[in-house]
Amino acid sequence: MDLKQFIRDIPDFPQPGILFRDITPLLQTPDAFKYVVDRFSEEYREAGLNAVVAIESRGFLFGAPLAQNLDVSLVPVRKAGKLPAKHISVEYSLEYGKSQLDIHEDALKRGQKALVVDDLLATGGTANAAAKLVELLGAEVHGMAFVVELAFLNGRERLREYDVLSLVTYE
Repeated sequence: MDLKQFIRDIPDFPQPGILFRDITPLLQTPDAFKYVVDRFSEEYREAGLNAVVAIESRGFLFGAPLAQNLDVSLVPVRKAGKLPAKHISVEYSLEYGKSQLDIHEDALKRGQKALVVDDLLATGGTANAAAKLVELLGAEVHGMAFVVELAFLNGRERLREYDVLSLVTYE
């Protein structure tokens, strides 16, 4: 399936000079959405995963059904101040600012294998921060899965120590 037909371009969002790749049409097309979840499920079904680590917020959309398909736990990685229980944090740089991600301290156990999932790989800062959180808990990042990759931002290079899968690439 050509997923690019379900991704629209929004110029100057969230700020001037940024071309936002909007996956809303993909989410509104059941066959396309199912294709993404099924493709990820096929790729990681035999990986021996214990958890899908989904990054707020669009990563949740793909992480939840994927975790259910793989019969593993879903671990939300949230923006600062959103988790109610004891958590750890990592600060990181975005392509247009700084931010922080949090994970509950009891979300993963030492030695567990996790897959980090998000909708988009840009500079790799957010995914790298999520991976660091997984590793701080003593778990292993088996790989990372993205619907869209903006290859011209070289995020894959920043994530070179991890196995990265993206379904759509914009050069």
